[in-house]
This record gives sequence, C-alpha cells and structure tokens, in this order.
Amino acid sequence: MKAVLWKAYGDADVLEVGEVDRPTLGENEILVRIRAATVTAGDIEMRRFAFSGLIAIPLRLLLGIWRPRKGRILGQEFAGDVVEVGSAVDRHDIDDRVTGQAGLKFGGYAEYGVLSAKGPVAKIPEDVSYEEAATIPTAGVYAASFVEAAEVSPGDEILVVGGGGSIGSYVIQLASHAGARVTALDRADKADFMLSLGASEVVDYQSVDFTQHHARYDAILDVIDKSSFPKAAPALKEGGVYLYSDTSIVKLIRSRLSRHRKTRRYRFVTGLTGPGPIEELAGQIASGQLRVPIDSKYSLDEIRQAHRRGESGAKQGHVVVHM
Repeated sequence: MKAVLWKAYGDADVLEVGEVDRPTLGENEILVRIRAATVTAGDIEMRRFAFSGLIAIPLRLLLGIWRPRKGRILGQEFAGDVVEVGSAVDRHDIDDRVTGQAGLKFGGYAEYGVLSAKGPVAKIPEDVSYEEAATIPTAGVYAASFVEAAEVSPGDEILVVGGGGSIGSYVIQLASHAGARVTALDRADKADFMLSLGASEVVDYQSVDFTQHHARYDAILDVIDKSSFPKAAPALKEGGVYLYSDTSIVKLIRSRLSRHRKTRRYRFVTGLTGPGPIEELAGQIASGQLRVPIDSKYSLDEIRQAHRRGESGAKQGHVVVHM
C-alpha cells in the first residue's frame, strides 16, 4: 500500500512517500481503508521530536533513539471504511464508516490503517463527511475536554489561546453554545474567521499582551500551550481557572510555585476517552450545531506541503490529507 514513511526527526522534508505492506490485525482491532486524515500539532511535534527533559527519554525509547523505527508512519487520527475486523471485535462490521485515533501507534498517512476497537473509534453519521469526521478524535475531543474542565456556564468570560487553529475552532463554538462570552487570541488575520465561529472579541497576540488587556476572565483555555499559569494568572478573575495540556515538567513546577495559586486555579487537561465523545460531536456536526472549518486539503503525495501549512501558524481550522 501507499504510505508516508517517517525516516528521521526533523523538518517536513524527512517525510517520504513509499510502498509498504498492509498492516495485520490483532483480535481487538479493525482495518480501515483510510479516506481522510489530519495534520495535528502532535504529528508535527513528533516529526520534529520537539520534546525535552524527562518526557523525551521514554519517547525516544518508544519511537527510536536516533531515528524513527523502520516503517513507522505518522498520522494520529483518520476516517474511512472498515474492510476487516479482528476475531474478538463485535462493535464494528465490514463497510462501517468510522473515525478514530490511533494514538502513538500512528498510521494515518497511508491507504490503510489499524484502530483498536476498544479505543477512541466511532461510526460516522451519513451526514458527516470523511474530512469532517477525521478532525473529531483529536481536535474535537480535546476541545470538548477543555470546555468540560472549565465548567463553562452562561455568562462566563472565556479566553481561548489559539482560537484560530484546529482545537480552538471547536472550543470557540462549544463554549459559545454553552452561553459563554468568548474572547479568541490569535493572529489578526484570523479575526473574521474566529468571529464567524462565535467569538465575541478577538485579541491579536502579535500586538497585544493579553495579561495587560483590560478584560479579566473566568477561565483561560490555552489549547496550543503558548502561555503559562504564572504569566496568565493576572488575567484571571478571583477563583478563575487556567487550563493547559502541555507535558513540560518545568511548566508544571512553575505552576505549582506560582504566587497566584491561592486565589486562582490551574488544571492539566487530558482528552476524553472512548467512543462516546466522538459520537456526540459527530452528532452535533450532522445536525448543523457545529461546523468543521477545513483550511486546506492535500493529497498523500503533498504531505510535506500539508505539514508546512500545519506548522505555519497561518491555518484557519484544520489541515486535511485526503486519499
């Protein structure tokens, strides 16, 4: 089968299109004919190996110390059609339209990929396209996790750091639907896009320090890990919460040492698990309650361009790779 081979750590040029064998199945796995995948921040970070400190050691052991192990294929999430099921699988059948996350097993940049039937994988409603569905398991689910962790209530003032990206575009909509007044922080050229998603105000991070901005927030949702609790805390109201998902040990220590801990809170956000959150978001897309803004689409042969677009900071919504 055709696939994108990840042969080294580095820039987008380390990705090469080649031929590999179709993957084999375990008893609790399904084989998917992939129709669409996405370029996530996690894919880009892994490709670059943009990690340091204690987290880098186990990742190197898992992925390959000097270079990714032979035959490794990037792509954390994808959507497509089930073509084979493992002997112990009872939730999925041949020809089911599904979307799911493969996690650190990756494999999305290929014609066929494997998903665990026990993991975050769900059927796709007929009214949801493969491209839309492929964005749900990572960006959609993480966005829902942020909004749930923030305990958003009607009238809350919410700041979304990175509102114009893949996770941010979901968060703006979900928080707005929950009744919050959303301020989106990103580049000025994304202002109209973020306002169209439901943001009430846009702040240009390139010209404005949001901690010195006039507003104070009930919650700050940093979905791209570009701030820190000690720096962001002055922009929180008393009792407000700062949410992040960065794995940095240094950031965690600084958060614990912050002088703002007594009057303001911080929480580490992990993605919701299982098929339930995917199914709920897919239903909201099918009903028109949520929309999935696709910034750009690329073929498998254009994977380098897709990654460059994904890491440019200019994308508005999601970068999709279609098969």
